[in-house]
Amino acid sequence: MQFGIFSVGDVTTDPTNGRTPSEAERIKAMVRVALKAEEVGLDVYASGEHHNPPFVPSSPTTMLGYIAAKTSKIILSTATTLITTNDPVKIAEDYAMLQHLADGRVDLMMGRGNTGPVYPWFGQDIRNGIELAIENYHLLHRLWREDVVDWEGKFRTPLQGFTATPRPLDGVPPFVWHGSIRSPEIAEQAAYYGDGFFANHIFWPTDHFQRLINLYRRRYEHYGHGSADQAIVGLGGQVFIRPNSQDAIREYRPYFDNAPVYGHGPSLEDFMAQTPLTVGSPQQVIERTLTFRENFGDYQRQLFLADHAGLPLKTVLEQLDILGEQVIPVLRKEFDALRPSHVPDGPTHAALVAEHDQQAETEAEPTPETETSRA
Repeated sequence: MQFGIFSVGDVTTDPTNGRTPSEAERIKAMVRVALKAEEVGLDVYASGEHHNPPFVPSSPTTMLGYIAAKTSKIILSTATTLITTNDPVKIAEDYAMLQHLADGRVDLMMGRGNTGPVYPWFGQDIRNGIELAIENYHLLHRLWREDVVDWEGKFRTPLQGFTATPRPLDGVPPFVWHGSIRSPEIAEQAAYYGDGFFANHIFWPTDHFQRLINLYRRRYEHYGHGSADQAIVGLGGQVFIRPNSQDAIREYRPYFDNAPVYGHGPSLEDFMAQTPLTVGSPQQVIERTLTFRENFGDYQRQLFLADHAGLPLKTVLEQLDILGEQVIPVLRKEFDALRPSHVPDGPTHAALVAEHDQQAETEAEPTPETETSRA
């Protein structure tokens, strides 16, 4: 089981003192949070991709490449790579380059984003969102697996004899998650390719995401990648932790009430009741997170949203200390003890390389038919 954090990279005024960090301060804070995540023993740091205020992470590869040079263990991921508005050729080359620089500690989460105007900014039409996601990923999948690609589609110019460089590290592309909060087509896409499906269920009720994940699991098995319970599932989450719940709620409430996405909407108590948001003690976070397995089955990756809504960097780093010291060790032990042996661990480059090499050896082994024909 992999545990980590993701950042949306918002620049938000601290409602308790009225101070707004500069873009430079926010970018440097994201780096500091990533380094702290590795320091406290988390497995994954993921950055969002946005191209509009109040967000700063418009270039995840730049951010993650910088973090890669300062870390040695943590997996560096995206919380969204906009498969609809980024050129798949550029994605293929940028993330293969990052994969080499980070010694394989890279994966991606494909998504369509939640900002409609981004489509015309990059020359696309939001009405083609699903079609773009399907066609662009089909091309990206080929670019990472075929040395020379001839291709023609609907949304970009054709390719003739094209080779994306550099080639994926060790001949193995970065692992891909397909993220969705509403679209069954994306769950189907993830299942078709045998990729991971990430349900960032921090906004909508549990039963909605149960339907999406169950669809993905059934279709994963249908396409022959393994049994439904072996499908690779990731979940989002959101926490704020203090030694006792009263202090946690009192401190977090002004940030929740003024958050850029859900501020001035449902009450903190209503939002906690309807979504995975947990504001409370370490034990409350542990108990709530363990219920995710009851709702969604065994899964491979849990990411928490920790730095957003104007929370000061000092507070975020304190949150990571609590996660690393008091929460994650317990969750890791509990989840690993509950997971059946046939259900895979979270994806890593080393595991993907081993699987790739084993498959190559199997394909190279002579069959009884080939031995007979040789005779």
